[in-house]
Amino acid sequence: MSTEQVLGQRPPSLARVRIGEGANKVPEVTVYFWIIKVLTTGMGETASDFLAHLLGPIPAVALGGIAFVASLVLQFAVRRYVPWVYWTAIVMVSVFGTMVADVLHVALGVSYTLSTPLFVIALAAVFAIWYASERTLSIHSIRTRRREVFYWAAVLATFALGTAAGDLTASTGLAYLGSIVLFAVAIGVPALAFRIGAVGAVAAFWTAYVLTRPLGASLADWMAVAQSRGGLGWGLGPVTLSWTVAILAFVAFLTVTRKDVAGTRRDARHAA
Repeated sequence: MSTEQVLGQRPPSLARVRIGEGANKVPEVTVYFWIIKVLTTGMGETASDFLAHLLGPIPAVALGGIAFVASLVLQFAVRRYVPWVYWTAIVMVSVFGTMVADVLHVALGVSYTLSTPLFVIALAAVFAIWYASERTLSIHSIRTRRREVFYWAAVLATFALGTAAGDLTASTGLAYLGSIVLFAVAIGVPALAFRIGAVGAVAAFWTAYVLTRPLGASLADWMAVAQSRGGLGWGLGPVTLSWTVAILAFVAFLTVTRKDVAGTRRDARHAA
């Protein structure tokens, strides 16, 4: 079973759409997509905590919000998928989404047992409105401004939900290492469900997309927090920096190879 089969079937016609003329604004779903996605979730988690400790919660949220808006403005301004633009936006969604979930818990006193289902409802609402408007939730059809708005609203909701869910499991006795195991196992469920025909490709993709958030965040937290808290004690700054370097390396690789762009020579060979 290929990655494309599990994570969103692309209509054949989209492979022949020329870049710049209504081209899909998001990358093809490959193994690189999932690697970078997990890296951005972990980096966003530790970067959010690092900035909050360095600047204070309010300045950190303000700075994160400004960077988040700026990255989305740039993403909406480009006419095609550009790896560094897209993944910068994902990183900032990760950082700001983490801050939103943390503000609800720390500043407003909303428990994770309450915020997690609230974010589930928010994500379900985005999906419901998106589907009612477009009759599809496929990421292979993000070719109009309206669909792009729905896509990024869903992405933000998944990051906030994943943050709350990850913190919920970490605070219920599983700790960080237990949470890593839990979500690593859980992320295989959508693929298995798709294989046996229990869910469709789009549902499998979005379920896996949500689960990568707590998986990456739990892994990064485990690496960063002190050993007295069940972690490796590497520190927020070093973990944030190392994961950022890894993200930059993968994005540079994709920029050069274009392995995540529909209509490449590789895609053309598969379509022939």
